[in-house]
Amino acid sequence: MADTKRIATRDSYGRALVELGRENENIVVLDADLADSTRTGMFRKEFPERHIDCGIAEANMMSIAAGLAASGKIPFASSFAMFAAGRAYEQIRNSIGYPHLNVKICASHAGISVGEDGATHQCNEDLLLMRSIPGMVVMNPSDDVETRAAIKAAAAYDGPVYIRLGRLAVPVFNDEATFKFEIGKAVQLREGSDVTIIATGLMVERALQAAEQLAAEGISARVLDMHTIKPIDREAVLAAARETKGIVTAEEHSVVGGLYSAVCDTVCAEAPCKVAPVAVMDQFGSSGPAMELLEVYGLTADNIAAKARALLAD
Repeated sequence: MADTKRIATRDSYGRALVELGRENENIVVLDADLADSTRTGMFRKEFPERHIDCGIAEANMMSIAAGLAASGKIPFASSFAMFAAGRAYEQIRNSIGYPHLNVKICASHAGISVGEDGATHQCNEDLLLMRSIPGMVVMNPSDDVETRAAIKAAAAYDGPVYIRLGRLAVPVFNDEATFKFEIGKAVQLREGSDVTIIATGLMVERALQAAEQLAAEGISARVLDMHTIKPIDREAVLAAARETKGIVTAEEHSVVGGLYSAVCDTVCAEAPCKVAPVAVMDQFGSSGPAMELLEVYGLTADNIAAKARALLAD
């Protein structure tokens, strides 16, 4: 896909915020002194009176967002995933999750693809943390088209939402003219009867590449884009478990508590099947170029295809 347009999902977020700001005066945006990096600066440029720079104080920012939501506003609070989900966890849990307030937490620079920022900033635990909060919707869109749709869906949804965004420019493969987004409903990108690949975030495009490799070998791989980790699409997961010989999950996140865990939680009670993960295998990241790190940690189309072959051969 060398000629495919590439856009970082954080850029898609910035553009979606501007569109929402034009449509709804109740949209307000908060940032933690990172507006250039999270791309909320796009919103600030057009609506400076509705953009609040809270400084390097994510915990306080979440509390401010809670207050704004309680007063009828729709706040979007942004920072790096490590600080939004990690540093401010207590405030998100107690001030946003517990009262079920209408706050949208949009966390950029998640995962290994942060690259040279290294292990301290490569948050591979955010989906786990946010999944653990009762009533929290957790999303991880895959490309520009899906991200803008997810941001708009989050704004329309009444309740707390966490959306994971990336720094790395990723291929745009969804067709905006035909794409349909619904919170909690997976998008089936490819039919298949032998094995199912369930992917999220930047791994979705790699799952499609893996399916092409497998097709060349006579293996039919279903591909599901699981953009919503919570609530997960139980019907799609259970259908995959019953209709194919096993599932490979693919995520740029720890193997603990993310997509793999959510899929296993779903199938174990109603449709037990083999599930093989492609994920960060319970280890910290390291500093280096993003694309090289994805290779080092096995977050590749080749590894997805290898896991599928091994699952079918077992």
